[in-house]
Amino acid sequence: MFKNVVFGLALISVVACGSKPRVNLEEGALELKPSAQHQVIASEVANLLENYSYKKVPMTDSLSRIVFENLLKSMDQYRNYLLQSDVDDFKKFENTISQDFKKGDLSAPFFIFNVYSKRYLEAMEFALTQVDVDHDFSKKENYVAFREKLPYFKTDAELKDQWRKRVKYDLLNLRLTSTDKDSVDVTKHKETLRKRYENIISQAKKTNSNDAFQLIMTSLTDAVDPHTTYYNPSFAQAFNEGMSNTFEGIGARLQMENEMVTIKEVIAGGPAFKDKSLNVDDRIIGVAQGDGEFDDIIGWRLDAAVAKIKGPKGTTVRLKIIPAGQELSAQPKIVSLKREKIVVAEESAQKEIKQVKGEDGKTYKIGLIKLPKFYIDFEAFRKRDPDYKSTTRDVRLILDTLRQEKVDAVVLDLRSNGGGSLQEAIELTGLFIDKGPVVQVRDVRNRVEVDSDEEAGVAWDGPFGVLINRFSASASEIFAGAIQDYGRGVILGSQSYGKGTVQSAIDMSRFISATNKLLLKAKGEDKDPNTPNGAPEFGQINITMGKFYRVTGSSTQHKGVTPDVVFPTQYTAEKFGESSEPAALPWDQIKASNFTRVADLKSVTEKLNGIHQARMKKSPEYQYLLEDIEEFKKSDSIQEISLNEVDLQKERDKAKAKNRARINKGLELRGLPLWKEGEPQPKIEFDFVLDESLNVMGDLIRVVKK
Repeated sequence: MFKNVVFGLALISVVACGSKPRVNLEEGALELKPSAQHQVIASEVANLLENYSYKKVPMTDSLSRIVFENLLKSMDQYRNYLLQSDVDDFKKFENTISQDFKKGDLSAPFFIFNVYSKRYLEAMEFALTQVDVDHDFSKKENYVAFREKLPYFKTDAELKDQWRKRVKYDLLNLRLTSTDKDSVDVTKHKETLRKRYENIISQAKKTNSNDAFQLIMTSLTDAVDPHTTYYNPSFAQAFNEGMSNTFEGIGARLQMENEMVTIKEVIAGGPAFKDKSLNVDDRIIGVAQGDGEFDDIIGWRLDAAVAKIKGPKGTTVRLKIIPAGQELSAQPKIVSLKREKIVVAEESAQKEIKQVKGEDGKTYKIGLIKLPKFYIDFEAFRKRDPDYKSTTRDVRLILDTLRQEKVDAVVLDLRSNGGGSLQEAIELTGLFIDKGPVVQVRDVRNRVEVDSDEEAGVAWDGPFGVLINRFSASASEIFAGAIQDYGRGVILGSQSYGKGTVQSAIDMSRFISATNKLLLKAKGEDKDPNTPNGAPEFGQINITMGKFYRVTGSSTQHKGVTPDVVFPTQYTAEKFGESSEPAALPWDQIKASNFTRVADLKSVTEKLNGIHQARMKKSPEYQYLLEDIEEFKKSDSIQEISLNEVDLQKERDKAKAKNRARINKGLELRGLPLWKEGEPQPKIEFDFVLDESLNVMGDLIRVVKK
């Protein structure tokens, strides 16, 4: 019942689509209005949250207040745009906003968003006027960029003074970071900053009603449950592509630069890579489908342009290109590409072989598998494609290779793996245990289903470790919890995120009545013209429909998975993870399922911890880690930046010297050449937790042999 669901921590960049906004030319502010489609969707989402989600939260005054706060925070988290008088005016909606969702009435949140967008444009346009002002860089004054803990500005004068300081800081920053000999001459810096602000204003004026609707709906769903999310069509498509680690298109990463879609990366193996006709920094100024007419896309929003460029595999797209380095007046070249399915290799499982010298003097080979997320190409799986891509299939092939290379142990690195497919969590566990329950899921009716690995045999039966951290969530926690409960391996790292809820990804068109669809069609609002090909026309809701439990009956909600060998971390439970979410479900437990442990590793993990702690007492690198954690904790305060050139330069020189000393200390600990003045900063990542985890695996190999 629950195997084809999604319950990861979804991190998706903000790219929305929709019709052009109406602009109030006198005030320069957007006058966005909800479409009839938005109103229907809002009502249906509110109904789902009240009657069908796991929490079944009614649209009440108390929920309204949370939605209201979420909306303000999502727009102006650092309180740099809205005035206190604006917020006071908004409070007339504070107790009714969620009830309005139920009725499909979005006038209040759209009113709030329009006021915010007006303030935003006012601030940016004022900032533009300050670029050519003569700023006194010898004056003693400070600037606070992150004002989340400070009150809203009471007057327009206070807000403008903040933006005067922001412009002064931006100019000073350009001045101090310039590598030119004439860095004292601010003319070039002013031109750079002017273009930056003009570009921000231009992009802000392209904000449309779909952008506002996405933000507004997120404020509602976050108030109910941190993992229930409504995605508009573009977001839904991006989420589903992320889950499958594939997308269909030309195989290029695009970015907006100076109103033009610019190629920033050509993905290896894709059509653009094979054709060799596109290069980094080429600009796309026109797009045509097959033999059709070209659309001029200069000045378009990035997401609207991407929707034209992407498309089903096997179809042809033609691009009008201004090659990198050439003027806009240059004759564009025409490139014709056949779209393909692109596999995002860097987000797939990858292997490495590490060598560790044990306490006994022997060298052990350890296979390291890094897994960024639990992915599966659902569409290919449903179509019974024999070559569908999935986590389990990729890891099985890696394990076959590692076995042939005769590794002594395997470590699966799940650090910062936010989850993904439940089906993959279960099947991946099956590569390490021989049949048995993996996870229990309780649904909205309190029915408990036990999901098991039903395939006999294992792909790896040798020493095994799983590495987790505070951002390992959902599928990562199911997998790590099952490995720990079965005694199949050792869990290393820090306490995991604590997300014990299950989301189903549902196409919203299933909940829109036939009558409403006909009414929307009559109004011409049944489908946005910029909806990407293949995206759900009414968007998608990832809604919490269940809660999962370990085979022992304990939920991972809030508590997460506690490693057998624990490393210190700067990410505390109070500020990071599920326990920091106000709307999160509580921890609880149910009856244990019927499972048989592979081994009782209690005595083994006690020995490993003893050896590990003894090693840490003598480890300078461990002290280095603890010092880094302390530095991180110090940064959690209101940061004031000096706008005095001499003082800021001193602060930066001090910070630079401190950073150099830290890096050199790490280099020295590893016997590497030190970073000298004038040399580029070494691109070296110190991963003490991984290094020591591999040492622990070396200990495990020896302990198991004994």
